[in-house]
Amino acid sequence: MSKYWSDFVHQLVPYVPGEQPKLARLVKLNTNENPFGPSPRALAAIAAASGDALRLYPDPDATALKTAIAEYYGVQNDQVFVGNGSDEVLAHLFLGFFRQNAPLLFPDITYSFYKVYCGLYQIDYRTVPLRDDFSIDLTDYISGNTSGKHAHNGGIIFPNPNAPTGRPLPLADIEALLQRNTDSLVVVDEAYVDFGGETAIALVDRYPNLLVTQTLSKSRSLAGLRIGLAVGQRPLIEGLERIKNSFNSYPLDRLAIAAGTAAFEDREWFEQCRDAIVAGREALAAALRARGFEVLPSAANFLFARHPQHKGEQLAAGLRAEGVIVRHFPRPERIADFLRITIGTEAQHEALLSALDPLLSDA
Repeated sequence: MSKYWSDFVHQLVPYVPGEQPKLARLVKLNTNENPFGPSPRALAAIAAASGDALRLYPDPDATALKTAIAEYYGVQNDQVFVGNGSDEVLAHLFLGFFRQNAPLLFPDITYSFYKVYCGLYQIDYRTVPLRDDFSIDLTDYISGNTSGKHAHNGGIIFPNPNAPTGRPLPLADIEALLQRNTDSLVVVDEAYVDFGGETAIALVDRYPNLLVTQTLSKSRSLAGLRIGLAVGQRPLIEGLERIKNSFNSYPLDRLAIAAGTAAFEDREWFEQCRDAIVAGREALAAALRARGFEVLPSAANFLFARHPQHKGEQLAAGLRAEGVIVRHFPRPERIADFLRITIGTEAQHEALLSALDPLLSDA
């Protein structure tokens, strides 16, 4: 550790991203990347943008991309914010909206970056336990003039579907929360919503305290470009723009803007790849259950599964020895025996199952 670090830096606990191993003949099912490539129209847009214009700064407002997103979701341009991946969008909103005099609420098992942002921005938070079946119970997130367990909060954030469990929430439950919780911001993190969830963007016009975030990394196969977005009523978007323009006025480069715009416009490619992933998810879930796994219901591009006779850590290590990488979370202990398995191609699933079978026979 550097002697030049401040006490603040010494105290930070950074997020640990999914491993990006450089191994030959790797079956990589650990970071929820899309097994299918980006839209051909997005690739063509990148090629067209890769010219002399790269010497110029990009459009700071990413107008073309915002327009494509607004048209896709039926909202106005000024209801859309874009950033350098949804993680940057989340970072801005944590800083701008959650530094309150009451704790931020989020699930105890969820996207671990939430705790990291709370540490970075010194935000007080409370975690709310999942149900025994690993689903989110939004009746535990109560604010306003109620007598619930969390009657006062400085905001609420949760993924839908949740990560790493993959379990979705019905839109009606989210709307019921918004009706009860009117005094603080509710953020729905929809990184995986395209694979079977219901987007809360449909509720934005009715609820001024709702902000919905998404990413183009998963369902639109652009993880390598880093494009994220938020949709909300204009005052919330104005707040995000103020933070963005105080931090980095040009977060998205010309290639990202061009590719993201084309990706939203190419609905046919998006739907084709999404449908293939959903079909692959259901087939893999059935194959795992046939081998004795408990597989949680998933509306994401991954499965969360455990075997009653095998430790998750041992299965993950055994798979890795065979060149198959999945995600294992040793903490919290409640999920230590689960594996998070990204949905891949049929060939990747066959490799996974072939590597699993000998491990399962060693009871």
